This record gives sequence, C-alpha cells and structure tokens, in this order.
Amino acid sequence: MCGLSGEIRFDGRPADIGVVGRMTDSMHERGPDGSGLWEWGPVALGHRRLKIIDLSDKAAQPMADPALGLTAVFNGCLYNYRELRDELRGEGYRFFSTSDTEVLVKAFHRWGADCVRRFAGMFAFAVFEQATGRLTLARDRLGIKPLYVSGNGDRLRFASTLPALLAGGEVCTDIDPVALHHYMTFHSLVPGERTILAGVRKLPPATVRTVEADGSSRDTVYWDPPFTRLPEHEGMDAADWRDAVHDRLRAAVRRRMVADVPVGVLLSGGLDSSVIVAMLAEEGQRDLSTFSIGFHGAGGDSGDEFRYSDLVADHFGTDHHRILIEDSRLLSGLPDAVRAMSEPMVSHDCVAFHLLSHEVARHVRVVQSGQGADEVFAGYRWFPPLAAVPREEAFATYAKEFFDQPHEDLAGIVAPQYLVDEDVSGEIIRRHLARPGAETALDAVLRLETRLMLPDDPVKRVDNMTMAHGLEGRTPFLDHELVELAAACPPELKLVGGGKGILKEASRALLPREVVDRPKGYFPVPAIRHIDGPFLDLVRDALTAPAARERGLFDKAYVEDLLENREASRTTTGVNMLWQLGLLEMWLQAQGV
Repeated sequence: MCGLSGEIRFDGRPADIGVVGRMTDSMHERGPDGSGLWEWGPVALGHRRLKIIDLSDKAAQPMADPALGLTAVFNGCLYNYRELRDELRGEGYRFFSTSDTEVLVKAFHRWGADCVRRFAGMFAFAVFEQATGRLTLARDRLGIKPLYVSGNGDRLRFASTLPALLAGGEVCTDIDPVALHHYMTFHSLVPGERTILAGVRKLPPATVRTVEADGSSRDTVYWDPPFTRLPEHEGMDAADWRDAVHDRLRAAVRRRMVADVPVGVLLSGGLDSSVIVAMLAEEGQRDLSTFSIGFHGAGGDSGDEFRYSDLVADHFGTDHHRILIEDSRLLSGLPDAVRAMSEPMVSHDCVAFHLLSHEVARHVRVVQSGQGADEVFAGYRWFPPLAAVPREEAFATYAKEFFDQPHEDLAGIVAPQYLVDEDVSGEIIRRHLARPGAETALDAVLRLETRLMLPDDPVKRVDNMTMAHGLEGRTPFLDHELVELAAACPPELKLVGGGKGILKEASRALLPREVVDRPKGYFPVPAIRHIDGPFLDLVRDALTAPAARERGLFDKAYVEDLLENREASRTTTGVNMLWQLGLLEMWLQAQGV
C-alpha cells in the first residue's frame, strides 16, 4: 500500500525528475516508510512506501529488474502473490525479495498485460519496458486503488492522488461542466473517467492502458461480470446459495489477512463489519484488534452504535477500542479530512473515517472493513422498488430513488456558464443500464452500482481517509470472486428481509440475532448532518470566500437564500444542499484552485 507517480514524455525531451519528486513528496502520508525515484530518458517514476509485505529494503520501489528490462511502481496488495511466486519459480524465475511487487514484475514479464487476470487483490501500477519504451498502466477490477492521469500531448503524468498531479504543476484546473452536472446529480459522485477538474482524468477500474513511446495508447477492459444466471449454478436452492456466499466470503476474509504486520477490523456494529470479525474468529484468529468510533448526538440523532459493536466485540473476545470523538475535534478535523480527499466527497462518514483512521494507525497498519456489501448484496433502500419493475423501466425507478435533483432544476442552482444543455448524467445511467446482459431491472442497477458508482463513493472514501494516516484498508466484500458470485445470485434472494437477505442468512450461524436482524444503520455524524453553529460558519465562509465569488459556480441568489433563509436551510434538502455546495468550495480552496 503506497503512493505512486510518474511522467512519460513523447517529444524527445527527458522526463522531469523534479516534477515527479514533487508529486511523490506530496503523498508522504500514503507511504511514510520510504521514498524512491527512478529515471531513464523519457520516463521518471516515483514511489512512497508503506511497509506491509516484505519489510526489508529489498522490496523498495521503484523496483527495477535489469535482467528483464522492466521497472515498476505499485500501489496495493496481491493477496495471491505467494501462489503466483511458486508458479513463476516453477517456470524458472528467480526472486531476490519476498514482496508482491517483485511477483508483479515477474508476472508482467511472463504474461504481459494479461497478468492482471491472474491477480487477486487491489492494485494500481505502472510498468515501463526499456526495450520498447512502452508504459503500461493498470487498475484493479473494482477500482479499489486509484490512478489519476493528466496529459498535454507532449507528456503524460500519473499519480495515486489528484493533489499529487496538482503538486507537479501545469494542470488545467478549470471546472469540468459535465463533471459538475454529475456532482450535483449523484450526491457529489463523479463516475467514470472524469473529475471535477477539466485537466485530470481517472484510469477506469478493470482497465489496462498501454501507452506507446509515440504517445498513442489503447485501453483494454479485462473484467465485466454479466449479472446473469450462470449454468454452473443451475439447480442451486436458497440453502446452497447461503453456503456458497458463506464459503466465498470466508475465503475473501482469509485472503486479506496476508501481511507481515498485524491486521485489525473497523467494527461499526453493522452486519457487514460484524460478519468479518465472525469469519476471522471462525478461522481461529486470536487477539484480534477491533475499532469503533462514535460522536455526540445532535438534533435528536444518536452519534454512535456502540451497543452493537460492544456486543460483537464481547461475543468474540476481541481487543476492542471504543473511540468517542468530541465535537470540538470533529470541527477541527473537518478541514484535514477535506484536504485528504482526492476528489470532493460529501458523505458525512468521510470525516468519521479520517478521525477513526488517525486513531487506528496508532495500533495497526492494516484493517479490514465492510464497505461494498450494500452495493454487492442490494442493501440500500433504492433496490427493493426495482423488484417488480420491468427491465426497460429500471432508469425511471433508479433516478427517482437515487438522483439528487432532475436536470431541469440545475438551472436555478448552477451558474449559467457552467450549465450543460443535455442531461449528461441521465444519459450515462441510461447507457449503462441498456448494456447487454443483466436479466432483470435489479441486475442492471446492481451492475451499474458495482461497475460505475461503487469505485467513486465508498471505495474512494476508504482509500483516501485510511491512507491519509498510512493505514491500509482492505475490503473483503469487494473480492472479485465474491462479487461474481453475488452477481449471479437470483435477485429475490438478495432482497429478502429488506435487502442483503442471502448475506444475512449466511451470517446467522455466526452472529448474535440482534446484529443480523437489526435495522440498517449509517455511519452517524450528527453535528454535520445538522449543520449549525461553527459548522454552518465553515460552510458560509467557503461559499462567500473571494475565491468562491470569483469562480461563481453557483447562482448567487440561490446561495444567499440558502444561507439566510433559516427555515428553508434547516430542511433535509436545504442541509444536504448547503453541505454539497460548501464541501465542493472547501475542497477547491484546500487544493489552491
């Protein structure tokens, strides 16, 4: 788990090692254990290291293998690196370290870019071939590890974070109107390749980009589950599916214990994180460290779920850490959490994750967490309404449940110079839902969530907030083989009991009934959910700052009314809109844009 960066030039000039050094230095928190730079003519690579596997200097990056003519930088973990190393040894490869990075280098030499199909893990990497001048960029199937790119025709730069690219300079920081449309429609989420800045793009998940020495490139998508019923599952009843989910999840949790340092669990008290603890206990894990966070209540909302996390910790005898955050610390921690975001994210639990990660990093360097289960097993409120909807009506139902506001309403919120004529957000959803495969409306939406929305919401949140403290977050519910199994599972089995039915059934033999059948909870941060007092002042300051006024993203009268009309701004819609607009400006100002 680390931060990578690099530059490749196409104009005959040498790469700028100084620029790569600045990008690398800006990611110190992602890799506090070491730093390295490498250059060769038109290419320069940089790396910040967090020591998780092979703690020796032999595993340092950038990792060059002169015999193979390859140099690589890698962020993530290959959970099956030991099995791959044994296979490669059988084919004559010799290893100088016990790292998964070296396995990646040898695997790339043996199988080329197709090596990604053999990897079980989370990863983003760049491999440079000296013989051809070719650069290969790749990202894992679920987009767990990020990779941002920026180019101007003469060169291409890439990094694990968007702010790292900004640190390198020469990036167009104009606001992308299409991305702004997505941001306002999808509750701050900008899916796909775009970011809120016109000059920065993302390498999509499950994608290999091959960049030739002349600057030409091609993308290959190497994973795309069909979300249909498969022949190998024919004849399976509900009990068979329950057992299959149990076994596949247990294997996913076991995989994510691979490390040369202790591994803990972020225990919210919900089903998802609780079953991870249960699986580890089932595997015989002892002295497991678990961590829960809570806040003071506000506006009638409770600020913690300690009653459930305590129940699970006591049941399995974990070394449990209950962390209560004072409101004053929440307020002071909010700017740091915003600065840690590679892209603006309005979810309240970003701040919670940031503060929790700070505490957890004092005890362990790796944690498992339950993110992704709701998207994979249909746990959100917008999934059940799709059960009785014909396949062709999936868009209307999904848009009604998920979109913040319709396209036509943005004209009164977004300033005219940033408006787009077409409903670009609706179109991207229609296009994804219309793709072949996905037998039912629910299948189509679950595929959309998994392939498009998931990487740019909970997945990004976990990576950004944990890595801000040099903590590696691992997500067993995003094990690609578990996701494939869930994609093939009949929709009705996922929707039982209000959602995640098949997961609940797989958990019953492991967890107390109170945890399995509890109402669905959300990471509560009441002081932010009910923006008032100093939190309202932060939002007001961001929206009225000189930079915000000069940028003029939003309709001036709308913003003034939102800030001054206390009755309107105290509604759920008003609070959400205040936070959505204010967070974007906070982020832009924190990045110096």
